[in-house]
Amino acid sequence: MAEATLDFLSQQQTRILAELADARTERADDRADRAVLLAIVQRLDASVQGLTNEVRALHGQIGRFANRLQRIEER
Repeated sequence: MAEATLDFLSQQQTRILAELADARTERADDRADRAVLLAIVQRLDASVQGLTNEVRALHGQIGRFANRLQRIEER
């Protein structure tokens, strides 16, 4: 059976630590990407909510105009 020398073990440990550092960097990048995507979704959600409120207000306004027109036509 081949023996593991201290030099070999040192090289393996260095390689593993480098891979671990890369994995941590990738996780940090993924975390940043998720934060950006979340901000985009929240902005879009706010836009949709704003448009929904605007449509409701316009619907009410159109209803009031229709009522006024009906009263004018009845005169």
